[in-house]
Amino acid sequence: MTSILIIDDDVTFGLMLKTLLEKNNYRVTSVFSPVDAKKIIRDIQFDVVLTDMRMPEISGLDLIGPIKKQSPDSQIILMTSYADVTTAIRSIKQGAFDYISKPVNPDELLNLIKDALRNRDSRKEIPVRKSADPDDFFEGISKQSVHLAEIINLVGPTPMSVLIMGESGTGKEYIARKIHQKSQRRSQPFIAVDCGAIPKELAASEFFGHVKGSFTGAISDKTGYFEIANGGTLFLDEIGNLSYDTQMQLLRALQEPIIKPVGSTKSIHVDIRIITATNEDLSEAMERGSFRKDLYHRLNEFQIEAPRLSERKPDIMLFANYFLEQANSYLDKEVGGFDSSIEQVFLNYSWPGNLRELKNVVRRATLLAKNNVITINEIPVELYERPFMNNHLGLFRPGNESERILKALEVSEFNKSRAARLLNIDRKTLYNKLKLYNIVAPEKN
Repeated sequence: MTSILIIDDDVTFGLMLKTLLEKNNYRVTSVFSPVDAKKIIRDIQFDVVLTDMRMPEISGLDLIGPIKKQSPDSQIILMTSYADVTTAIRSIKQGAFDYISKPVNPDELLNLIKDALRNRDSRKEIPVRKSADPDDFFEGISKQSVHLAEIINLVGPTPMSVLIMGESGTGKEYIARKIHQKSQRRSQPFIAVDCGAIPKELAASEFFGHVKGSFTGAISDKTGYFEIANGGTLFLDEIGNLSYDTQMQLLRALQEPIIKPVGSTKSIHVDIRIITATNEDLSEAMERGSFRKDLYHRLNEFQIEAPRLSERKPDIMLFANYFLEQANSYLDKEVGGFDSSIEQVFLNYSWPGNLRELKNVVRRATLLAKNNVITINEIPVELYERPFMNNHLGLFRPGNESERILKALEVSEFNKSRAARLLNIDRKTLYNKLKLYNIVAPEKN
């Protein structure tokens, strides 16, 4: 039976979650303190760990390292308020599988756990991260997207090493896969490796393999990423997370290019193309002395900048509809599109999590949709509260107050509780204002 650990200092919420998961045939352990969590993960390995992001003493982010060190196959899901989405994205870089926003939707959580278990099983069968499907690459029509496609077409057929820079969630792995598709190695393996998820002490084994008995825990021979990718492309994501010693081993393997599995006397010649990615400023890392300059110049024969989603506004609704099509297939639903109010909300929002965040928002909205279109009721309220606050729609300012009220009602589809939140007032005050300005609005709640 699948084992799940819940870590949350909210006792009521933790017990509610435990009941939900046990009803779905999971074996569940709950702890209400991150300190207790650190103790229990030293003794027990769990298939999935659900941890709150914000807790006293130790954050959920700080638990990722200890969990992965004790149990590399454990799938970690961060539970967070939507305001912490940028931090949640960082958790994926550090080894978490994904995040889910609070309040947690039960069906969304159960689907995410199933995804996490599939990811764990795929890692056991093939010792690499499941790579992006090339058919999932969507180019877009914005100036930035067109330029990106031109650059991919230019560098793809060459043997050059490529460094892809960009924020988390901008689709760096999809770009790498597209470069591989354009190369002469397209019929050979494309192997994607998350450097942030590799424990320092296992890095040599992961990259170059090992022979049985070469160290404690080496119960059988293991083929490393370099040998698996031989003839093809090796994509190293979050390259800045590698230790200095591992960087030196990697550089040596690229320069010779010969590898030797840990504990073996046998040398293996490898012929691979290296594509790397990072959301870290490697120039600063080199100045700090945490990243080798010689390795940087070996990897950076050609650099690509993955654009932020907020820079690609003409693409946002195209991507949204593309992700909707995927979500319909994944969830076996037939949602036809988006309500007209959604477009302006999506265009106003800053998308700190970029494409990954948009995909998650659309998938969640598809799951929640009760009708043929996704409305403002199915998307997180934070997506449209902040833009309106920033646009000074709050009351008690000079200007036409009645117009601001009407605009808030329109955006909230005449949901008065939501309109009051948009205007930063309570519901009673809103009713008084409606009466004052003789505004008649349909009753929705």
